Amino acid sequence: MAGLAPELANTFASIASDIALVIDAAGVIRNVALGDAGIGRRADQWIGCHFTDTVTQDTRSKIEQLLQEVQRTGVSRRREVNVPGVGGTSIPVAFAAIRLGADGPVLAVGRDLRAIAAIQQRFLDAQQELERDYWRQRQTEARYRLLFQVATDAVLVVDAATLTIIEANRAAAELFGSAPAQMAGQQAAAGIDAGSRPAVEELLSAARASGKPAEIRARLAGPGGTTSLALVDVSATPFRATADGTSQLLLLVRVRSTERRGSDAARRLADFVEHTPDAVVITDSHGRLQSANPAFLALCAAGATDSTVKGRNLGDLLGDPGHRLAALVAEVRRNGIASQVRAPIGGLRGPWMGVRTDEVEVSAALLAEGDQECIGFILRRQSPRSDLPLQPVDGLAMAIENLAAQLGRVSLPELMQEATHLAERHLIRSALERSRGHAATAAEWLGITPESLSLRLMRHGLVADGETPPLLN
Repeated sequence: MAGLAPELANTFASIASDIALVIDAAGVIRNVALGDAGIGRRADQWIGCHFTDTVTQDTRSKIEQLLQEVQRTGVSRRREVNVPGVGGTSIPVAFAAIRLGADGPVLAVGRDLRAIAAIQQRFLDAQQELERDYWRQRQTEARYRLLFQVATDAVLVVDAATLTIIEANRAAAELFGSAPAQMAGQQAAAGIDAGSRPAVEELLSAARASGKPAEIRARLAGPGGTTSLALVDVSATPFRATADGTSQLLLLVRVRSTERRGSDAARRLADFVEHTPDAVVITDSHGRLQSANPAFLALCAAGATDSTVKGRNLGDLLGDPGHRLAALVAEVRRNGIASQVRAPIGGLRGPWMGVRTDEVEVSAALLAEGDQECIGFILRRQSPRSDLPLQPVDGLAMAIENLAAQLGRVSLPELMQEATHLAERHLIRSALERSRGHAATAAEWLGITPESLSLRLMRHGLVADGETPPLLN
C-alpha cells in the first residue's frame, strides 16, 4: 500500500477531494496532489513541509490531533482548518486521514469549503437583514403607537390625598362623556364600571403608598351606570408633590384593542398618525423633540424631515415669540397636564403662505410610563390672525394682476367670477399639497366634504380625464 500512496493521492484529488497529501510517520508531506480548486501554494512548496505548517496558526492544533488520531487508530475524524491563501486570505478546508498499512504513510484528503462557507455567509447576511427589517418595523410600529397614544390616551391629574380629579385632558373628557372642566373635583374612579371600581381605587391607593407606578385592567362604565363592553388599561404614577406639599398621581386610561398586535391595527395606527391634521409630538422633559408626525413637519420650516428635527428644541423649530411653548414644558413638568392652551408660533411656511406669526392650540401631558420621562404634545392650528395679512404666492398674485389688466374690456361680475375660480383652485391645490395628497384631510382643512372636494377637483381640471379623484384615502 505504501508504494501506491502517490497514485492513491492523485486518484483521490481528481475524484473524491480537492487536495490529497501523502505524509510520513514524522508528519512531513512527501507527496501532494491538487484538484481543480487551487488550494494553497504550489504543490512543490508543500513537499517537505510539516503538515501543521501548511495551515493557519489558529488551526494547527486540529492537524496535530488528526495526526495523533490516525497514528493511534488508523483513521481520523474530519477536521475543518484554514489554509493560507493569496493576499493574506485563508481558505477553509476539511481534512480526514487514513493510514496505509500498519507502518505505512498517512493519506490525508481535503475538501474545499469555500462554496459552503459562501452559502453560509449569504444565509447569515439574509438572516441579519431580516432581523434588521424586523426591528425597523417594530421601531416604526412603536413610534406610531406612541404618537397615537399621545393623541388618544385619557390623562388625568389626581389629588393623591382625596383621589379626586384636579385636571383632565380632552381625550379623557371624550372617553368619560364629560367636559374637561366638569371632571375637576370628581372621584378618579367615577367613570369606571362598579365591578372594576374597587380595584382602581386600590390601584390609586397602592401607587400613593408605595410611590411606584402600577397598572391594572378594568372596564368602563356605560351610559346610566350600565356595564360597558370597553376594556381599558389603567395606570397610576406618582409624579411629584406641589409647592404646598400636595402629592399628585398621573392616571392614564387607554382603551384596549383585541387587534392591537395585528397588521390591520398597525396599519390603522399608521394611517391615523400620518394623516391626522393635528400635529402630534413627543419630546423629552426639556422639550427636545424625539418623534413627530407629518402634520408637525408641515408646521416647521420648508424641507423639515424626521432626521433634521430630532433632538431640536420645540420652540426653536416652530418659533416661540412669546416663549409660551417653553413655559408649557415647565408647566407640564410641574402639573402633569396642560389643556387647550393657545400659543403664538412664528416662522411658519407652507405652499400657500409666506412667513408670518400664527397661533396654535396646544394640549400636553406628562408621559411617565417608563424609566425616561417625556412629554406628549398635540398642536392644532387655529384660524389665521386677521391682524397679520397673508402674503399670496407669486402665481396667484400674477393671475389677479392679469385680471386687473382687463378692466374696461371685461365686466366686474365676470372678473370677480374668474378671480373666485382662480382663488378656489389655488387653495384646493395648496390644501392637497399640505396634506400630501390626502383628500379627506384636505377637505377638513377647507371646511367642505370629501364629496364636494372631489367635484371641485374635476371642475377645476385637477384630476386627469378618466382618473378617479383622490377620495378613497
